[in-house]
Amino acid sequence: MPSIIDTHTHVVSPDRERYPTAPLGGRQSDWSAERPLSAEGLLEAMDAAGVSKAVVVQASTAYGHDNSCVADAVAAHRDRLVGVFSVDVLAADAPTQIRRWHERGFSGFRLFTTGTTMPGQAGWIDDPRGFPAWALAEELRLPIAMQMTGKGIPALRSMLERFPGVPVLLDHLARPVLAAGPPYTEAEPLMALDAFPQVVLKLTTRALHLAKEGASTPAALMEVLLRRFGAGRIMWGSNFPAHAGALKQLLAESQEALDGLGEADRDAIFGGTARRIYPALGEA
Repeated sequence: MPSIIDTHTHVVSPDRERYPTAPLGGRQSDWSAERPLSAEGLLEAMDAAGVSKAVVVQASTAYGHDNSCVADAVAAHRDRLVGVFSVDVLAADAPTQIRRWHERGFSGFRLFTTGTTMPGQAGWIDDPRGFPAWALAEELRLPIAMQMTGKGIPALRSMLERFPGVPVLLDHLARPVLAAGPPYTEAEPLMALDAFPQVVLKLTTRALHLAKEGASTPAALMEVLLRRFGAGRIMWGSNFPAHAGALKQLLAESQEALDGLGEADRDAIFGGTARRIYPALGEA
């Protein structure tokens, strides 16, 4: 297998003076308070797991839209890390902020519309105030990672239609309901996004755990996802350290869940798709 890329990691510095917290939702997430992880700690975990490169996603529940911690981590380790920043797309200066962080070396940005500190589903995904930010993402070919639930898919569809040139990544598969098992009728809004070529699925540890609930299995879910989207639109991410456990353990668990896939599909999910979405990751 070519080198493995983890597309969903976080860094949270123990140095609160240099990087003060400002979490979205007003309360810092338990994981970011209990399991801070420096860039050096992430690299050590990657080395132990056999992960060559990683995408560091802004820890929105620790730092909100201040992306300084990730920016510094990526700047110090451009050979191993690429970064995804967070921005308030409804703010009047959103395009300015996008250009600012992009010029600091980030490779995409994230819209945080739900999470442990912001339960439910925010209703602003298709707010017209966000159109300038999406238009700039389309101009710059910046992927937008969506932290969302299935309830936000109708609004997302309108944005996909309006901005077809924006690659959109669904963190945790948009948290679908999978417990009923195949044919995953309750997850059809997610599956129907296969009609939008710019949509890419982020198959995280959290998503694989959802695939083990009730009548669902990872193998059954992967059969449907591969048929609808293809491996070229699926990429693996650990969600480390937000997801408890060693990175080596999370990778091994994911590899076991996908063990029945063909070699080409596994290679795409564990690295190939990521290199296409994030050219800064370079070759295998």
